[in-house]
Amino acid sequence: MRTTVTLDPDVETLLKNRMSERGLTFKQALNAALREALTGGAQRKQFRTKTHDMGVPKVDITHALRLAGDLEDEEIIRKMRLGK
Repeated sequence: MRTTVTLDPDVETLLKNRMSERGLTFKQALNAALREALTGGAQRKQFRTKTHDMGVPKVDITHALRLAGDLEDEEIIRKMRLGK
């Protein structure tokens, strides 16, 4: 389908940036942007994080959260004493 589209200056800039970043033509960039906006980005591939077995921990971390909390509390008290 052919049609005439009048773009606002900021939209034109965004579209030109996308064209140069991705090496797209005007038509490709405009269609991709419209498709993404109209489908809510539903066509994006789901991101998967690769996991790796790191073996047995060399340090006991069972109390790590409590230790982190204690250190944070100490820092808050220190700042309060300094009036920060």
